[in-house]
Amino acid sequence: MYVTDLHFRGFDSYKYSCKDTSPLANYVMHPFWNQFVKLFPTWIAPNLMTFSGFLLLVIQYGILSYYDPVYESVQLFAALSEIPSWVWWFSFFAQFFSHTLDGCDGKQARRTNTSSPLGELFDHGIDSWCVSFFTLNVFSVFGRDSVGIEQLYFIHIGTMVAFVISHWEKYNTGILYLPWAYDLSQVALALVYIITAIRGVDFWKLGIMGMNYITIFQVITYGGIILVTIPIALYNIIRAYQRGDGKQSSFVEACLPLLSPILLFTITTMWVWLSPSNILSRQPRLVTFLNGVVFSNIVARLIVAQMSNTRCQPLNKMLPVLFVAFFAAISFNDPDIELYIISALVTGFILAHLHYGYTVVCKLAEHLKIKVFSIKSQID
Repeated sequence: MYVTDLHFRGFDSYKYSCKDTSPLANYVMHPFWNQFVKLFPTWIAPNLMTFSGFLLLVIQYGILSYYDPVYESVQLFAALSEIPSWVWWFSFFAQFFSHTLDGCDGKQARRTNTSSPLGELFDHGIDSWCVSFFTLNVFSVFGRDSVGIEQLYFIHIGTMVAFVISHWEKYNTGILYLPWAYDLSQVALALVYIITAIRGVDFWKLGIMGMNYITIFQVITYGGIILVTIPIALYNIIRAYQRGDGKQSSFVEACLPLLSPILLFTITTMWVWLSPSNILSRQPRLVTFLNGVVFSNIVARLIVAQMSNTRCQPLNKMLPVLFVAFFAAISFNDPDIELYIISALVTGFILAHLHYGYTVVCKLAEHLKIKVFSIKSQID
Protein backbone atom coordinates (compact mmCIF):
# COMPACT_ATOMS: atom_id res chain seq x y z
CA MET A 1 0.00 0.00 0.00
CA TYR A 2 2.74 2.47 0.96
CA VAL A 3 5.62 0.92 -1.00
CA THR A 4 5.61 -0.35 -4.57
CA ASP A 5 7.84 -2.47 -6.77
CA LEU A 6 9.52 0.76 -7.86
CA HIS A 7 10.49 1.44 -4.25
CA PHE A 8 11.79 -2.11 -3.80
CA ARG A 9 13.97 -1.85 -6.91
CA GLY A 10 15.40 1.37 -5.54
CA PHE A 11 16.15 -0.21 -2.17
CA ASP A 12 17.86 -3.14 -3.93
CA SER A 13 20.40 -0.80 -5.51
CA TYR A 14 20.75 1.54 -2.54
CA LYS A 15 24.22 2.27 -1.15
CA TYR A 16 24.66 4.10 2.16
CA SER A 17 26.70 7.28 1.92
CA CYS A 18 27.41 9.40 4.96
CA LYS A 19 29.92 12.05 6.02
CA ASP A 20 30.54 12.82 9.69
CA THR A 21 33.29 15.37 10.28
CA SER A 22 32.36 16.26 13.86
CA PRO A 23 35.43 16.17 16.16
CA LEU A 24 33.20 15.13 19.07
CA ALA A 25 31.77 12.23 17.08
CA ASN A 26 35.05 11.05 15.59
CA TYR A 27 37.35 11.43 18.61
CA VAL A 28 34.97 10.80 21.53
CA MET A 29 31.64 9.22 20.66
CA HIS A 30 32.69 6.68 18.03
CA PRO A 31 35.63 5.33 20.07
CA PHE A 32 33.28 5.01 23.05
CA TRP A 33 30.59 3.27 20.97
CA ASN A 34 33.19 0.93 19.43
CA GLN A 35 33.92 -0.38 22.90
CA PHE A 36 30.40 -0.19 24.29
CA VAL A 37 28.88 -2.27 21.47
CA LYS A 38 31.09 -5.18 22.52
CA LEU A 39 28.91 -5.54 25.62
CA PHE A 40 26.03 -6.72 23.45
CA PRO A 41 25.78 -10.40 22.43
CA THR A 42 25.95 -10.95 18.69
CA TRP A 43 22.43 -12.39 18.66
CA ILE A 44 20.89 -9.01 19.56
CA ALA A 45 19.44 -7.36 16.46
CA PRO A 46 20.54 -3.78 15.71
CA ASN A 47 16.90 -2.76 15.16
CA LEU A 48 16.07 -3.98 18.65
CA MET A 49 18.71 -1.60 20.01
CA THR A 50 17.27 1.26 17.96
CA PHE A 51 13.74 0.56 19.14
CA SER A 52 14.82 0.21 22.77
CA GLY A 53 16.38 3.67 22.68
CA PHE A 54 13.16 5.08 21.23
CA LEU A 55 11.08 3.43 23.96
CA LEU A 56 13.26 5.01 26.63
CA LEU A 57 12.39 8.47 25.27
CA VAL A 58 8.69 7.58 25.09
CA ILE A 59 8.72 6.43 28.73
CA GLN A 60 10.58 9.59 29.73
CA TYR A 61 7.96 11.68 27.92
CA GLY A 62 5.15 9.81 29.68
CA ILE A 63 6.69 10.35 33.12
CA LEU A 64 7.32 14.04 32.51
CA SER A 65 3.79 14.46 31.13
CA TYR A 66 2.40 12.98 34.35
CA TYR A 67 4.37 15.31 36.61
CA ASP A 68 4.36 18.34 34.31
CA PRO A 69 1.32 18.16 31.98
CA VAL A 70 1.34 21.77 30.75
CA TYR A 71 4.98 22.77 31.19
CA GLU A 72 4.37 24.83 34.28
CA SER A 73 7.49 25.92 36.08
CA VAL A 74 7.80 23.42 38.90
CA GLN A 75 8.29 26.23 41.38
CA LEU A 76 4.95 27.91 40.65
CA PHE A 77 2.85 25.22 42.27
CA ALA A 78 5.51 23.33 44.18
CA ALA A 79 3.09 21.57 46.50
CA LEU A 80 1.20 20.09 43.57
CA SER A 81 3.60 19.71 40.69
CA GLU A 82 7.18 19.47 41.92
CA ILE A 83 9.05 16.97 39.80
CA PRO A 84 10.98 14.47 41.97
CA SER A 85 14.73 14.31 41.47
CA TRP A 86 14.50 10.65 40.41
CA VAL A 87 12.64 11.80 37.29
CA TRP A 88 15.66 13.88 36.27
CA TRP A 89 18.00 10.97 36.96
CA PHE A 90 15.82 8.74 34.83
CA SER A 91 15.77 11.45 32.16
CA PHE A 92 19.57 11.38 32.13
CA PHE A 93 19.49 7.59 31.86
CA ALA A 94 16.96 7.69 29.00
CA GLN A 95 18.80 10.45 27.14
CA PHE A 96 22.24 8.91 27.52
CA PHE A 97 21.25 5.39 26.56
CA SER A 98 18.94 6.38 23.71
CA HIS A 99 21.85 8.29 22.19
CA THR A 100 24.27 5.44 22.93
CA LEU A 101 22.00 2.78 21.42
CA ASP A 102 21.45 5.00 18.38
CA GLY A 103 25.22 5.23 17.96
CA CYS A 104 25.79 1.50 18.47
CA ASP A 105 23.05 0.01 16.29
CA GLY A 106 24.97 0.51 13.04
CA LYS A 107 28.14 -0.84 14.62
CA GLN A 108 26.21 -3.89 15.83
CA ALA A 109 24.94 -4.40 12.27
CA ARG A 110 28.46 -4.33 10.83
CA ARG A 111 29.72 -6.47 13.70
CA THR A 112 27.14 -9.17 12.94
CA ASN A 113 27.27 -8.69 9.15
CA THR A 114 23.57 -7.80 9.05
CA SER A 115 23.70 -4.29 7.55
CA SER A 116 20.78 -3.59 5.23
CA PRO A 117 18.67 -0.72 3.87
CA LEU A 118 16.00 -1.78 6.38
CA GLY A 119 18.32 -0.91 9.26
CA GLU A 120 18.96 2.60 7.98
CA LEU A 121 15.29 3.18 7.24
CA PHE A 122 14.28 1.93 10.68
CA ASP A 123 16.97 4.02 12.40
CA HIS A 124 16.34 7.29 10.61
CA GLY A 125 12.58 6.84 10.57
CA ILE A 126 12.58 6.53 14.36
CA ASP A 127 14.99 9.47 14.59
CA SER A 128 12.37 11.60 12.84
CA TRP A 129 10.10 11.08 15.85
CA CYS A 130 12.87 11.16 18.46
CA VAL A 131 13.78 14.71 17.47
CA SER A 132 10.47 15.84 18.97
CA PHE A 133 10.87 13.81 22.15
CA PHE A 134 14.34 15.25 22.76
CA THR A 135 12.95 18.77 22.61
CA LEU A 136 9.62 18.23 24.34
CA ASN A 137 11.27 16.37 27.22
CA VAL A 138 13.83 19.05 28.00
CA PHE A 139 11.11 21.75 28.01
CA SER A 140 10.10 20.56 31.48
CA VAL A 141 13.49 21.68 32.77
CA PHE A 142 12.84 25.28 31.80
CA GLY A 143 9.11 25.72 32.32
CA ARG A 144 6.80 28.09 30.51
CA ASP A 145 7.15 30.86 33.09
CA SER A 146 10.82 31.29 32.18
CA VAL A 147 10.47 31.33 28.40
CA GLY A 148 6.81 31.55 27.45
CA ILE A 149 4.94 28.69 25.89
CA GLU A 150 5.07 30.36 22.47
CA GLN A 151 8.87 30.34 22.56
CA LEU A 152 8.88 26.66 23.48
CA TYR A 153 6.58 26.02 20.53
CA PHE A 154 8.89 27.78 18.08
CA ILE A 155 12.02 26.15 19.49
CA HIS A 156 10.34 22.80 18.82
CA ILE A 157 9.68 23.84 15.23
CA GLY A 158 13.28 25.01 14.94
CA THR A 159 14.68 21.60 15.90
CA MET A 160 12.38 19.89 13.40
CA VAL A 161 13.48 22.31 10.68
CA ALA A 162 17.12 21.45 11.37
CA PHE A 163 16.32 17.74 11.09
CA VAL A 164 14.39 17.91 7.85
CA ILE A 165 17.06 20.13 6.28
CA SER A 166 19.59 17.29 6.67
CA HIS A 167 17.32 14.83 4.87
CA TRP A 168 16.38 17.37 2.21
CA GLU A 169 20.12 17.77 1.68
CA LYS A 170 20.48 14.01 1.22
CA TYR A 171 17.49 13.92 -1.15
CA ASN A 172 19.45 16.26 -3.42
CA THR A 173 23.03 15.08 -2.90
CA GLY A 174 22.67 11.38 -2.10
CA ILE A 175 24.91 11.91 0.93
CA LEU A 176 23.83 12.26 4.55
CA TYR A 177 25.97 15.00 6.07
CA LEU A 178 25.70 14.49 9.81
CA PRO A 179 25.53 17.90 11.51
CA TRP A 180 28.10 18.70 14.18
CA ALA A 181 25.30 19.89 16.44
CA TYR A 182 23.70 16.46 16.74
CA ASP A 183 26.14 14.67 19.07
CA LEU A 184 26.92 17.94 20.83
CA SER A 185 23.23 18.51 21.58
CA GLN A 186 22.76 14.93 22.78
CA VAL A 187 25.63 15.19 25.24
CA ALA A 188 24.43 18.64 26.33
CA LEU A 189 20.93 17.30 27.05
CA ALA A 190 22.35 14.52 29.21
CA LEU A 191 24.40 17.07 31.17
CA VAL A 192 21.32 19.29 31.59
CA TYR A 193 19.44 16.43 33.23
CA ILE A 194 22.33 15.63 35.58
CA ILE A 195 22.66 19.27 36.65
CA THR A 196 18.89 19.53 37.14
CA ALA A 197 18.85 16.38 39.28
CA ILE A 198 21.58 17.82 41.51
CA ARG A 199 20.82 21.55 41.54
CA GLY A 200 17.12 21.72 40.68
CA VAL A 201 15.36 23.70 37.97
CA ASP A 202 16.12 27.03 39.63
CA PHE A 203 19.70 26.67 38.43
CA TRP A 204 18.53 27.40 34.90
CA LYS A 205 17.03 30.73 35.99
CA LEU A 206 20.59 31.91 36.65
CA GLY A 207 23.04 32.79 33.92
CA ILE A 208 26.34 34.25 32.82
CA MET A 209 27.31 37.59 31.30
CA GLY A 210 23.86 39.01 31.96
CA MET A 211 22.04 36.25 30.08
CA ASN A 212 20.16 33.39 31.70
CA TYR A 213 20.76 29.89 30.44
CA ILE A 214 17.35 29.70 28.82
CA THR A 215 18.10 32.72 26.64
CA ILE A 216 21.47 31.20 25.75
CA PHE A 217 19.67 27.98 24.77
CA GLN A 218 17.38 29.95 22.45
CA VAL A 219 20.25 31.88 20.87
CA ILE A 220 22.21 28.66 20.22
CA THR A 221 19.14 26.92 18.75
CA TYR A 222 18.10 29.68 16.36
CA GLY A 223 21.65 30.79 15.59
CA GLY A 224 22.73 27.24 14.79
CA ILE A 225 19.85 26.78 12.36
CA ILE A 226 20.13 30.14 10.61
CA LEU A 227 23.91 30.55 10.57
CA VAL A 228 25.11 26.95 10.33
CA THR A 229 22.57 24.27 9.38
CA ILE A 230 20.83 26.02 6.49
CA PRO A 231 23.92 27.67 4.89
CA ILE A 232 25.96 24.45 5.00
CA ALA A 233 23.11 22.42 3.53
CA LEU A 234 22.63 24.95 0.74
CA TYR A 235 26.38 24.94 0.03
CA ASN A 236 26.49 21.14 -0.22
CA ILE A 237 23.43 21.03 -2.46
CA ILE A 238 24.71 23.76 -4.78
CA ARG A 239 28.11 22.08 -5.02
CA ALA A 240 26.48 18.75 -5.84
CA TYR A 241 24.61 20.25 -8.79
CA GLN A 242 27.70 22.16 -9.94
CA ARG A 243 29.61 18.86 -10.04
CA GLY A 244 26.73 17.19 -11.87
CA ASP A 245 25.97 14.93 -8.91
CA GLY A 246 22.60 16.46 -8.03
CA LYS A 247 19.78 13.91 -7.82
CA GLN A 248 16.83 15.98 -9.03
CA SER A 249 15.93 17.21 -12.49
CA SER A 250 14.70 20.72 -11.68
CA PHE A 251 14.57 23.37 -8.99
CA VAL A 252 10.95 22.49 -8.24
CA GLU A 253 11.77 18.82 -7.78
CA ALA A 254 14.75 19.73 -5.62
CA CYS A 255 12.59 21.80 -3.28
CA LEU A 256 9.60 19.42 -3.22
CA PRO A 257 10.42 17.88 0.20
CA LEU A 258 10.10 21.30 1.84
CA LEU A 259 6.46 21.81 0.84
CA SER A 260 4.81 19.54 3.41
CA PRO A 261 6.86 20.75 6.41
CA ILE A 262 6.16 24.37 5.48
CA LEU A 263 2.44 23.68 5.20
CA LEU A 264 2.44 21.74 8.48
CA PHE A 265 4.08 24.54 10.45
CA THR A 266 1.89 27.15 8.74
CA ILE A 267 -1.37 25.37 9.58
CA THR A 268 -0.47 24.60 13.18
CA THR A 269 0.83 28.13 13.78
CA MET A 270 -2.38 29.59 12.34
CA TRP A 271 -4.32 27.30 14.65
CA VAL A 272 -2.29 28.48 17.65
CA TRP A 273 -2.78 32.11 16.62
CA LEU A 274 -6.52 31.90 15.89
CA SER A 275 -7.50 29.35 18.53
CA PRO A 276 -10.77 30.28 20.28
CA SER A 277 -9.47 28.87 23.56
CA ASN A 278 -5.74 29.63 23.33
CA ILE A 279 -5.17 25.91 22.78
CA LEU A 280 -1.38 26.16 23.01
CA SER A 281 -1.57 27.56 26.52
CA ARG A 282 -4.27 25.10 27.63
CA GLN A 283 -2.87 21.97 25.98
CA PRO A 284 0.74 22.56 24.92
CA ARG A 285 1.54 18.86 24.85
CA LEU A 286 -1.32 18.09 22.48
CA VAL A 287 -0.31 20.86 20.09
CA THR A 288 3.40 20.03 20.08
CA PHE A 289 2.78 16.28 19.89
CA LEU A 290 0.48 16.86 16.93
CA ASN A 291 3.26 18.76 15.19
CA GLY A 292 5.76 16.05 16.04
CA VAL A 293 3.80 13.03 14.79
CA VAL A 294 2.81 14.64 11.48
CA PHE A 295 6.38 15.84 11.00
CA SER A 296 7.71 12.33 11.63
CA ASN A 297 5.35 10.91 9.01
CA ILE A 298 6.45 13.54 6.48
CA VAL A 299 10.14 12.86 7.05
CA ALA A 300 9.70 9.07 7.12
CA ARG A 301 8.15 9.24 3.66
CA LEU A 302 10.99 11.50 2.52
CA ILE A 303 13.53 8.95 3.79
CA VAL A 304 11.78 6.19 1.83
CA ALA A 305 11.90 8.38 -1.29
CA GLN A 306 15.57 9.28 -0.94
CA MET A 307 16.67 5.70 -0.21
CA SER A 308 14.65 4.21 -3.06
CA ASN A 309 15.56 7.06 -5.45
CA THR A 310 11.89 7.81 -6.09
CA ARG A 311 9.96 11.06 -6.20
CA CYS A 312 9.11 12.61 -2.86
CA GLN A 313 5.41 12.76 -2.00
CA PRO A 314 4.38 16.35 -2.89
CA LEU A 315 1.68 16.67 -0.21
CA ASN A 316 1.45 14.52 2.89
CA LYS A 317 -2.05 13.07 3.20
CA MET A 318 -2.34 14.10 6.83
CA LEU A 319 -2.20 17.79 5.93
CA PRO A 320 -5.66 18.11 4.31
CA VAL A 321 -7.15 16.37 7.36
CA LEU A 322 -5.24 18.74 9.62
CA PHE A 323 -6.50 21.76 7.70
CA VAL A 324 -10.12 20.61 7.86
CA ALA A 325 -9.78 20.03 11.61
CA PHE A 326 -8.25 23.48 12.05
CA PHE A 327 -11.05 25.09 10.05
CA ALA A 328 -13.69 23.21 12.06
CA ALA A 329 -12.14 24.22 15.38
CA ILE A 330 -12.05 27.87 14.38
CA SER A 331 -15.58 27.78 12.93
CA PHE A 332 -17.23 26.22 15.99
CA ASN A 333 -15.46 28.73 18.22
CA ASP A 334 -16.04 26.48 21.22
CA PRO A 335 -13.16 25.55 23.58
CA ASP A 336 -14.62 22.12 24.42
CA ILE A 337 -15.20 21.20 20.78
CA GLU A 338 -11.70 22.39 19.91
CA LEU A 339 -10.24 20.12 22.58
CA TYR A 340 -12.24 17.14 21.28
CA ILE A 341 -11.07 17.86 17.73
CA ILE A 342 -7.38 18.11 18.52
CA SER A 343 -7.51 15.08 20.84
CA ALA A 344 -9.16 12.98 18.13
CA LEU A 345 -6.68 14.32 15.59
CA VAL A 346 -3.63 13.38 17.67
CA THR A 347 -5.03 9.90 18.36
CA GLY A 348 -5.87 9.30 14.70
CA PHE A 349 -2.52 10.56 13.44
CA ILE A 350 -0.59 8.41 15.92
CA LEU A 351 -2.44 5.31 14.76
CA ALA A 352 -2.01 6.24 11.09
CA HIS A 353 1.71 6.90 11.53
CA LEU A 354 2.26 3.65 13.41
CA HIS A 355 0.38 1.78 10.70
CA TYR A 356 2.53 3.41 8.03
CA GLY A 357 5.77 2.56 9.82
CA TYR A 358 4.71 -1.00 10.64
CA THR A 359 3.57 -1.70 7.08
CA VAL A 360 6.64 -0.25 5.37
CA VAL A 361 9.09 -2.01 7.70
CA CYS A 362 7.33 -5.37 7.37
CA LYS A 363 7.04 -5.11 3.59
CA LEU A 364 10.70 -4.20 3.19
CA ALA A 365 11.78 -6.95 5.61
CA GLU A 366 9.73 -9.44 3.62
CA HIS A 367 11.27 -8.22 0.36
CA LEU A 368 14.81 -8.44 1.74
CA LYS A 369 14.04 -11.79 3.41
CA ILE A 370 15.26 -10.69 6.83
CA LYS A 371 13.78 -10.37 10.29
CA VAL A 372 13.20 -6.98 11.89
CA PHE A 373 14.06 -7.83 15.49
CA SER A 374 16.00 -11.06 15.15
CA ILE A 375 19.28 -11.98 13.47
CA LYS A 376 19.70 -15.56 14.64
CA SER A 377 17.98 -16.99 11.57
CA GLN A 378 20.05 -14.73 9.32
CA ILE A 379 23.32 -15.89 10.86
CA ASP A 380 22.23 -19.53 10.67
